Amino acid sequence: MQLIAAVDNNWAIGFQNSLLVRIPRDQQMFREMTEGKVIVVGRKTFETFPQKQPLKNRVNIILSRDQKYKVKGAEVVHSMDELLEALKNYDNRDVFVAGGAGVYEQLLPYCDTAHITKIDYTYQADAYCPRLDTMADWHCTAESEEQTYFDIEYYFQKYERKK
Repeated sequence: MQLIAAVDNNWAIGFQNSLLVRIPRDQQMFREMTEGKVIVVGRKTFETFPQKQPLKNRVNIILSRDQKYKVKGAEVVHSMDELLEALKNYDNRDVFVAGGAGVYEQLLPYCDTAHITKIDYTYQADAYCPRLDTMADWHCTAESEEQTYFDIEYYFQKYERKK
């Protein structure tokens, strides 16, 4: 599985159920990497999608504890066991874990690659991605040149789990 996230200097990903910032090139990269693939998100993250609709041209799998939660055009699972069973239908390399914090935490042990948009700023936040840069079994294997969006500087990074 692959993790995909945009994080600030503290590896924050959100505040009050919203992204910290929307960077068009980051959103484009997310779309390019995940189209035709599987995305796994938690319910709160899903509900931040435009019109609370599944993202087009992807298999959307939503993890929710609410047994009655249903979404047209998406698969809803209610436990890690159910999620892992559903994911057996897909090539592991085609599965992107796309948030939020709890889903990143639960699925990190199953991921071997992470695509991180590292934003050089510290935002007010209440949701975080695991700090791969402090974990001995993860290392950054690629980093783009500095990118800018207005006054925001950011980098595209690739982390891989050490074999």
